[in-house]
Amino acid sequence: MSARKGRGATAVRRPRRRYDLLGLLVAALLGFPVYWMVLTAFRPATEILSLPPEFWPSHPTLGNFARAMGTETFWPNVRSSAVIGLGTVLVSLVVGTLAAFALARFRFAGRKAFVVVILTVQMIPLAALIIPVYLLLNDAGLTDSLGGVILVYLVFTLPFTVWMLHGFIAAIPAELEEAAMVDGCGRFGAFVRIILPLLAPGLVATSVFAMVQAWNEYVLVYVLLSTPEKQTLSIWLVSFQTSFGTDYGGLMAGATLTALPVVIFFLAVQRKIAAGLATGAVKG
Repeated sequence: MSARKGRGATAVRRPRRRYDLLGLLVAALLGFPVYWMVLTAFRPATEILSLPPEFWPSHPTLGNFARAMGTETFWPNVRSSAVIGLGTVLVSLVVGTLAAFALARFRFAGRKAFVVVILTVQMIPLAALIIPVYLLLNDAGLTDSLGGVILVYLVFTLPFTVWMLHGFIAAIPAELEEAAMVDGCGRFGAFVRIILPLLAPGLVATSVFAMVQAWNEYVLVYVLLSTPEKQTLSIWLVSFQTSFGTDYGGLMAGATLTALPVVIFFLAVQRKIAAGLATGAVKG
């Protein structure tokens, strides 16, 4: 019996090892462009286009980072990206949480139609809305303003936020709110004291999505913002490509600096994201 169990355990381990090797291979393929970006950022200009290519810099340098951070619009563009990203996340979370709570807890006319509209907005391609969005903001006097960009981003982040948080709130038993209201809390007090603490993983998961969308978006910012100091880091990266050629070292250093805040934020909240996605998959 023990021999049979040993052979069975070995047979189970072999497929697992194959899947582990396959996962490592996929991770290596996906991670190699990121590795090459960071590698190029630390290379001197004489080694960037060397043949055959080297997979480790023989003379690493921080000169590319110094040159990228020393450009005239770097810090203003960092501020613009931070304002747009944080503004989009905060407003979408506040409005999206209240809307998701209403969808999950109340029954009202047009509720199903509202859900259909949310899903429909998610399917509309961004490129199809650039001209109408620009004309609307121009009539409202909000072109070339960070507030106008935040309002436009909310159109695309709010539907996803509402849809995701609806699943999280639906998974929280309504009896918890009812017990809090019996103890003297009002509807809003029960929402703040009961729902919000339990909703933390969902808020983190949706905030990461909104932050990544706002931080990396290029087309809308390029169309809506004309002042160089107001543009975001995604537009700033284009400045390393000129009619005289491409500064690959500065470009890769700038791309590394641009990706760093999102990577740090994701690493800080990754456990909450995993817990949140698992919770949101459960229907109440």
